[in-house]
Amino acid sequence: MSAPSAILTINLDAIKANYRLLIERASGTEVAPAVKADAYGLGAAAVSSALWDAGARTFFVAQAGEALTLRQHLPDARIFVLNGCLPGDGGSLRRAGAIPMVNSLVQLAQWRSSNEGSAATPAALHIDTGMSRLGLTPEEVATLAREPNRLDGLEIRLVATHPAESEEFDSALNRDQAERFLALADSLPERAAKAPRSAANSSGVFNEDLPNAALVRPGYALYGGNPTPGQPNPMRQVITLEAPVVQIRQVPAGATVGYNATHITKQATRLATLAIGYAEGYDRSLSNVGRVSIAGRSAKVVGRVSMDLTIVDLKEVPEELCQVGSLATLIGEDPSLDEVASAAGSIGYELLARLGGRLDRRYIGG
Repeated sequence: MSAPSAILTINLDAIKANYRLLIERASGTEVAPAVKADAYGLGAAAVSSALWDAGARTFFVAQAGEALTLRQHLPDARIFVLNGCLPGDGGSLRRAGAIPMVNSLVQLAQWRSSNEGSAATPAALHIDTGMSRLGLTPEEVATLAREPNRLDGLEIRLVATHPAESEEFDSALNRDQAERFLALADSLPERAAKAPRSAANSSGVFNEDLPNAALVRPGYALYGGNPTPGQPNPMRQVITLEAPVVQIRQVPAGATVGYNATHITKQATRLATLAIGYAEGYDRSLSNVGRVSIAGRSAKVVGRVSMDLTIVDLKEVPEELCQVGSLATLIGEDPSLDEVASAAGSIGYELLARLGGRLDRRYIGG
């Protein structure tokens, strides 16, 4: 008999429904899913196949290796690589049939040189308008405007930027970035200035200060995260993270709980130990602040989350509703992904990406 393990259930039908909602919201703009980091930790193979069935034809990944893996599952997809063409990436990008987002003049030269002899090699241009992370600087855009021959042999399929705070509505920075992007894109050589444009991520689809342009590239919202913080989440829940109870014990007042005794009971307390810890991606920062749901009742995390185990207080859970083998919901309808992320002092993106390989992954729908 195998040891009990935590279960991650991924609802592919919910991902499809979220994709269709984003299409509706984008009003005819192409919706190109971001499936980088193994589809935000949920499994790029299954997720991208479901999205393809829902109608997606363009996808974004971060690295050349991710593009190679994705190509095995989606032979006919158009794949953009956000990190661009790094040294040594040329061969992988060509084998994947992927399109790099060129982030600098150096990358531009690397991509051109790795395709010498090829006519109309596809490329995309990423313009930095306020992230100071990746992308052509305004000075580099000006260089391209003066020296359009630097684009010789390339077919520019997309010109894009990335918003710094798309989740902040009525933001001056969003408006500034949008204006800067349009001006810089217009100043590019004609072959690039006429290319389709993209500026919106998940929150950007809902933010009227950011133009949807020809293509939007959502990620987090597809996977159930709220793209409109502070407002009701318009997306369907995608994941449910559950862990079985492996032990229940009654402890007296004054009992120390977990490593370093960070929790001491004030009264006689019933505790449940769950088969999940930070090795599965349930973050240690949730120690003494997180909560789970058991049979619809809330149970607070007490003591430190350890590598394999987490302890919760069963004060609000009647004894008949929680026995060894009962399942506790750590992320799902209650508590939600965004609630757990807030309690951890993090964001849902990080929680998704950290979901560990030791989880028993189960796909439903699709």
